[in-house]
Amino acid sequence: MALPNGYEYVVIEGNIGSGKTTLAKLLAEHWNTRLMLEEFKDNPFLPKFYQNPKQHGFALELSFLAERYHQKRDELNRTDLFKPGIICDYSFAKSLVFARINLDPDEFELYQNLFSIIHGRLAKPDLLIFLYCDPEKSLRQIKKRGRSYEQEIGQDYLANINKGYLEFFKQQTGTRIVILNTNDLDFVENESDLTKIKNVIESKFELGMQIVETC
Repeated sequence: MALPNGYEYVVIEGNIGSGKTTLAKLLAEHWNTRLMLEEFKDNPFLPKFYQNPKQHGFALELSFLAERYHQKRDELNRTDLFKPGIICDYSFAKSLVFARINLDPDEFELYQNLFSIIHGRLAKPDLLIFLYCDPEKSLRQIKKRGRSYEQEIGQDYLANINKGYLEFFKQQTGTRIVILNTNDLDFVENESDLTKIKNVIESKFELGMQIVETC
């Protein structure tokens, strides 16, 4: 089995706690594709950032930028005859969205210049699914999974992340971007909700951003 519509590269994106990694794993298993998960658990700057964002923000964002670039470059250039296609649980644009929120204007200007140079060297996804959920739902799921360094994240921060993604996506006319409202979905516990998402991915979309409500 391969990805639908001839896709070779699909990205599942979303806010912190939106369930993007869980969904990417389920979809990769369903379509028997390769799976690319963001490697961040061992990043030494992440716990420090949540304790002191001002001091550690720039180092954190630069480290993420380098890690994401190298991982995507290496994985997208690799082939697997037995598992065609790849599903990834983050977009490279994530780097710019979080940096805009976390960095001072002078730091962000420098960071944006670096991002622009690197971003153009990576392949664009055939389809990007953004799991939109309200900050309240994200926060509940963050509390539920219990990562200690995430417990001080607030709703305002999550709301700014949602806003940053949507503003960025509006400018991306050369990529199929689907904003999927997941406020009333539970694709982990409810098989029918997972099927709804699979049906969305199997649909055909034009280039640019579109908003999809499932029912």
